[in-house]
Amino acid sequence: MKTRIISAIAFFLLLLVAWEAASLLGWVNRILIPAPSDVLRYLYGAVLDGSLASAALVTVKRLILGYLCGIVIGLPLGLVTARFKLFQDTIGLLALGLQTLPSVCWVPLAIIWFGQTESAMFFVVVMGTLWSVIIATETGVRTIPPIYARAARTMGSRGIHTWVNVMLPASLPFIVSGMKQGWAFAWRSLMAAEIYVTILTGFGLGHLLHYGRELNAMEQVIGVMFVIVVIGLLADKVLFSPWERFLHRRWGTQGSR
Repeated sequence: MKTRIISAIAFFLLLLVAWEAASLLGWVNRILIPAPSDVLRYLYGAVLDGSLASAALVTVKRLILGYLCGIVIGLPLGLVTARFKLFQDTIGLLALGLQTLPSVCWVPLAIIWFGQTESAMFFVVVMGTLWSVIIATETGVRTIPPIYARAARTMGSRGIHTWVNVMLPASLPFIVSGMKQGWAFAWRSLMAAEIYVTILTGFGLGHLLHYGRELNAMEQVIGVMFVIVVIGLLADKVLFSPWERFLHRRWGTQGSR
């Protein structure tokens, strides 16, 4: 593990050094591709004046609200889709089709339906989350070994008891994977919404990205992109990956390592 960490750190340090050297030697246009030192200066100033923390807080708040709503709606829909053929042929097919729709496609609809409001942001994040959760839940339930349900029935479990105490826990590894995928789609959806939707109730990271582009401040664009990547990685490593590994080990599914 330590060797892997050291190798990763060494790789990124080498990448930064090469990038900085290319800028200093004039091999790249510093206006279009600013040096890492320029990006660090922007990030340092944005941290000092509080604009970066404020934008990150606004974005994360929007993301969490829409994401949780998508899970609350998507989880039961995924369960009934896996259970009933009618829902599989309707909701399941709808979810499969809409999941392939790029996140930015929801933004024009959100603006037309809700205007330049927080509701538009909320709608886009929910749409980015919902379909992945439905598909992952349905897939998780359908991949549960049939012996689980038969063993539960043998021991007297019936109906909702089987679903709550056997089927749902056994499908959790796949549901968590779907939640992680839903988080990624929600994150992308929100960035697209914040770039195109300008509201006075709060400026998020997408707005900083947009204004950096408008001002040709590429150090701001790259700096905000870096912050977005870091938040995404932290969410994956802290929230999802530990649960995925634990649940796959617990149920002995294919994702275990």
